[in-house]
Amino acid sequence: MTDTIIAITLLWIFVVIYSVAASFDFGAGFWSMIYLNREKTRATSIANRYLSPSWEVVNVFIVLIVVALVTFFPGATYTLGSVLLIPGSLVLLLMLIRSAFMVFSHLIHRYDKTLSIVSGMTGIFVPALLISVLPVTQGGFIRSTDGVENLDWGLFFTSPHVYAYICLAVSSTLFLSSLLLADYSFIAGEKQAFSVYRRDATLLGPITLLMAILTVLTMQVEAEWLYSRIMADLPWLLASVGCFFVGYIALLLPQNRRYGLHLPRIAVIAVTVQYLVASYVYGAARLPYIVYPHVTIESSFTHPDTFHALFICYLVGFAILIPGFIYFWRLFMKDEQYVRQK
Repeated sequence: MTDTIIAITLLWIFVVIYSVAASFDFGAGFWSMIYLNREKTRATSIANRYLSPSWEVVNVFIVLIVVALVTFFPGATYTLGSVLLIPGSLVLLLMLIRSAFMVFSHLIHRYDKTLSIVSGMTGIFVPALLISVLPVTQGGFIRSTDGVENLDWGLFFTSPHVYAYICLAVSSTLFLSSLLLADYSFIAGEKQAFSVYRRDATLLGPITLLMAILTVLTMQVEAEWLYSRIMADLPWLLASVGCFFVGYIALLLPQNRRYGLHLPRIAVIAVTVQYLVASYVYGAARLPYIVYPHVTIESSFTHPDTFHALFICYLVGFAILIPGFIYFWRLFMKDEQYVRQK
């Protein structure tokens, strides 16, 4: 495995982890807003209980993505920075506002409802803006004027493929988060909240699958080179769909603990594996392009000596971070005393 493949694989792992974890986080904020005035179900309480410790951990990965991109592929930074300046700035602004209210809501409780509204709105807009990076880098949206690369906004706003991606991002965010909150409610013993989130996940599952199919179909028209490569890995795509159905069936089955089966957790794991497999297919199909057709992993790669030094730093950093992430999971997601607020 070459240095460039190792570097892009590490970067893509950061992207995938952030995509899934952020979907849980942003979606929880949205559901907190939706069920704000339905206190009997305690759905907002469950969402905020999950949201409270998770948002800071999730933000670690977006920092890792930016640092890895700049250090491993500095040649791609200029193009991406120029083309994505406006959507990137909007994402940073929205995340800044969201983070500010996260902090203040823990100090002054009168901001609780405002937090739910802010986190709910940003929970939709941020994923929609972030996902726009993918169709833009697939080719056809970038124009060069006097050596300066710019995004063709007219083409961007009239592209069905872009809107398919946005719909997929929003539906995935809501589906994954409702699925996780159903599991979280089940552990907490909140039967009404579990029923609400299970219903939401049941409705959003088929919609998300439909949006994924629509995204692939529009890709055939606007990025045929990528579509043909993805179709070459059709068995992996079918495996991804199979994982979806495993998770969806586990969600539909009667939920109880009499037989020692934690079906909501099985559903979360199966659907998460589905997204990991689909992300592998998409990422492998894009190689070697970062921005099609001009920026490749080879043309934008850093000096090999720099990469080796940075890679060692990442290994040391992960050796420190991974035990912390495991402890976080056990403390906030598996500890029933916290989840049940005993």
